[in-house]
Amino acid sequence: MDSIDITKKIAKINAASGRGNANSNQAPDSYQRHGRTTAIDDHSDLQVLKRIKRYLLPKDFVISQGLLEEMVAGYDIGDPVADALAADGIRFAKPLQQFIISGSNSGSNFDANLTNNPAFNALTEQFSSHPTWFDPKLAQIGAVAYRRYPLMLIWLLRNVALMAGYSIPALSLPLIQTGALMHDALPRLMRTYAYILAVSEHPSLHKSNMSAGNQRQPIEQVLAIGSEGWRQSIKVRQIHTLVRQNLLKGKGNAAKGVIPNADQHHNPDGSWNSAYWGIPINQTDMIATHLQFSLLIMRGLRLLGARISTEEAEGILHLWNLASYWMGVDLQRLPKDEAACWEWLYTYLSIQQLDFKMGQPLAKALHDLPRQLMGEDNRRGRFVEMVNASVTRTLVGDDIGDGLDLPKSKIRFGVLSSVPILFALDTARQHNQTVAEKLEAFRAKRQDNMNWWLKKNDDYYK
Repeated sequence: MDSIDITKKIAKINAASGRGNANSNQAPDSYQRHGRTTAIDDHSDLQVLKRIKRYLLPKDFVISQGLLEEMVAGYDIGDPVADALAADGIRFAKPLQQFIISGSNSGSNFDANLTNNPAFNALTEQFSSHPTWFDPKLAQIGAVAYRRYPLMLIWLLRNVALMAGYSIPALSLPLIQTGALMHDALPRLMRTYAYILAVSEHPSLHKSNMSAGNQRQPIEQVLAIGSEGWRQSIKVRQIHTLVRQNLLKGKGNAAKGVIPNADQHHNPDGSWNSAYWGIPINQTDMIATHLQFSLLIMRGLRLLGARISTEEAEGILHLWNLASYWMGVDLQRLPKDEAACWEWLYTYLSIQQLDFKMGQPLAKALHDLPRQLMGEDNRRGRFVEMVNASVTRTLVGDDIGDGLDLPKSKIRFGVLSSVPILFALDTARQHNQTVAEKLEAFRAKRQDNMNWWLKKNDDYYK
């Protein structure tokens, strides 16, 4: 199935539902038409922006007006195909999986309202086979590198990818209003962790995991049709759609008593204010999330000493391109390579209204997890919390760490002690097969230990 066909189908559904780009006639200087958007130089002193500009962008880089307009237009577009199904009260995840896995021979057993629904058919085409641009060999190269150091992966997920996003109220508010990552922070974190594990699952993992007690059937290739990554992409896409619809109807009440009503910028009737925030979980914010899980984690691995080659970096982005495409992101909006990703992220961060107070409840819930698990007076728990905060401050910046009210350790740069160790291990792995095998055995055992919550609560990992 070619992604161009899906794009055409989405365009038709957009036209039929009136969900097209309502901002195409805006003047070129109108990128601040949403309240969430600030001027491009309002927080140019933010440490993360200064680092990106100094080390990762061309010296002659300037923010593109065209990218600004595309980015801001994306605020007003959700997931047209899935939204069309939600508007009809259709929950598509289970029937879509069953319909594709069971094959067309059982089509007569399905509700005709589904099989004759153009949006459901568009999803069926999208998830029935890989798009022509997908290269499974490149994706596997990326998946192997992404999974190589499980401790670093969870560090970077929680302390960089998630924490960095909490400073942006447009990303924080949907999480707060739904209670996600604020109440039951551990299950929410581990479900997110399970998703990035599912996306990066690859055939060679199963051989090494056998010794760790994992007896699951091997997959044929990365993100195979019917794999756990494929299944979770469908499931999470439905969850995002339901959350989007509920927020638009004003059904997200978990922020009451946590965030002042004035800061939420509700409509007069209490519903979500799309003129201020854009559509919840919109195209632009989904791309930002895509880059949190791919680009930022990849950069963090490199900063902590991992030797991520150019091909591995390309593979990680390629892997997440398919995952994001399955999650409802318009492929044409995704930046095409690593350089374009940094330009996109710099532009996005430059125009986001910041509100650290809104992100503080989420940051606190995530920060306090170790002592919740180990006990309030547990020294190890306090130490783990301090290490986590140090990762955020070192890799993201003290200004965001201060804004999110994270503790500040005098020895916070100690996390960088991993750099020579990880670099040396990666160098040895590349040149010595015996070392590579021992490191893979250690990785498998460590990964299995870190999946303790999933092994108790998730059927796939049991």
